[in-house]
Amino acid sequence: MKVSPSLLPILRSRMQGELLALVLLHPEREYGITELANDIGVTPTTVLREVDRLTRGGILADRRVGRSRLVKARTDTPLYRPLSDLMSVSFGPVPVLAEALAKLEGVRRAYVYGSWAARYSGEPGPPPADVDVLVVGDPDADALFDLAEVASRRLRREVNVHRISVEAWEARTDDPFLTSVRERPLVELHLGLGTM
Repeated sequence: MKVSPSLLPILRSRMQGELLALVLLHPEREYGITELANDIGVTPTTVLREVDRLTRGGILADRRVGRSRLVKARTDTPLYRPLSDLMSVSFGPVPVLAEALAKLEGVRRAYVYGSWAARYSGEPGPPPADVDVLVVGDPDADALFDLAEVASRRLRREVNVHRISVEAWEARTDDPFLTSVRERPLVELHLGLGTM
């Protein structure tokens, strides 16, 4: 079950934040209901109810192609820019970082940890000042640094990337850093999806 959205408590649910972030932060894309449900990890019926609300409210646009319903952000309304900005700074790290890291050679897995992951998991507290990312694999260090800089500008907060090898991640040693990361909330970035 999805927990309440500590990242942006004005939303009804974390699922609503995830859906809005995914669609609003990729306004050039159209998404099918099943695709959105898979990306967010909920049932198509749940997504359909939320899409109906957001379409009626003028936030999303939809069209039918055969039996499929395709959804995209409405960028022609006064709500788009401020709502997109809110989604970027609150729920934006998951779709933005997953998309960027999926394109970077050598990344095997990636996680958000620290205060952003804690808020995402429902722990109360102030808005996170930064986003901490653990990258498992052997991507080029300069490319990873550049990716963090671009993501920081897009998310309007510092993105800190820590890289470790696959062996170090799987070893389960008593490394104090990895122990603290594993003991706190972790949000896995689904790299195979490209956008989520």
